[in-house]
Amino acid sequence: MELGMIGLGKMGANMTERLLKGGHQVIVYDRDAEPVDAVAALGASPSDSLEDLVNKLSAPRAVWVMVPAGEPTEGVVNALAELLSPGDTVIDGGNSNYKDSLRRAKSLGERGLHFVDVGTSGGVWGLAEGYSMMVGGAKEVVDRLRSLFETLAPAPQEGWGHVGPSGAGHFVKMVHNGIEYGLMQAYAEGFEILKVKEDFDLDLHQIAQIWRYGSVVRSWLLDLTAAALSEDQDLSDVKGWVADSGEGRWTVAEAIDVDVPAPVITMSLLMRLVSRQEKSYAAKLLAAMRNQFGGHAVLKEMGQDG
Repeated sequence: MELGMIGLGKMGANMTERLLKGGHQVIVYDRDAEPVDAVAALGASPSDSLEDLVNKLSAPRAVWVMVPAGEPTEGVVNALAELLSPGDTVIDGGNSNYKDSLRRAKSLGERGLHFVDVGTSGGVWGLAEGYSMMVGGAKEVVDRLRSLFETLAPAPQEGWGHVGPSGAGHFVKMVHNGIEYGLMQAYAEGFEILKVKEDFDLDLHQIAQIWRYGSVVRSWLLDLTAAALSEDQDLSDVKGWVADSGEGRWTVAEAIDVDVPAPVITMSLLMRLVSRQEKSYAAKLLAAMRNQFGGHAVLKEMGQDG
C-alpha cells in the first residue's frame, strides 16, 4: 500500500522503516532534510513540500501525520485539507486531544475527507517490537488501511484494533497513558521504600530481576525499570524532574467530567508536579523509565559529566 508520512522524528522515522520492511511504498516529508535523506536511503520516496508529497500519491490518498500535538498538528491538518481531494484520508498518529480529533474529523468530513485517529504506543521499541494502536474512524476507511496497521503492529491480529468512530482512538490512548502514570508511580514508590531500608542493603536491580519472572507485578515497565537499575542503582546522573506530555492531565479532567473517581491516576499526575519542586528518588526512577521506553530526555544533576 502507498502512504504519505509527514514528520520524521524518532517515532515517525521508525514507523516508516517498519512499513518499508513490510513492503509498503512510503512517500515522506519533514521540514528537516536530514531525516528525509536517512529514510530515503532505506527506500522511502522523498518530497520537499506538503504539496509535492500529495502530488506524488495516487488517489485515494492516505497521509499519516506524526508531528507534535497541538499547533503543529493543527497546522499540518489544515494545510492538507487545502491540498487533498474528496475520498482522501488524513491519519493522526500523534498524541492529540480526542476533542481536537472530533473537531478535525467534522471539519475534514465537510470537505469529503476522511479522518482516522491512531493512539500509538510503543516508543523507541516499536521498530523492533511493533506498535500498539488504538484506531478511531469509519469502519470502511479503517478496513482500507488495515494492511498498514497489520504491518506496524506486533502481529497482524495482535496489538491493534478499531475501537470506534473518529476521536475514539485518541480517547482510548489518553486513558492508556493515565493508567501508565499510575503504574509507573507505584513502581517508583515501591523501589524508593526498598532503597531507604538501609538495614538490608538491598540490591534493587536483583529485586527487579526476581519480580520480572513469575511475579504478579511483572510487566514491560518492570523490565525497563530493571534495565535502568542495571546501569546505576543510585541514578546519580538523573535529575528527579518528571515531565508530563498532557494525556495524564486530560484523563484526570475527563474523570472529573464524567464523575468517575480516579485517585491513583490523579495522584500520580500530582506527583509529577511535585518532582519539579524537590529532590525525590521516586521521581528520578520515573524519569529513567520514561527514558528507557520512549527515549525521552532526562535532566542531569549539576556537576555530572561537566
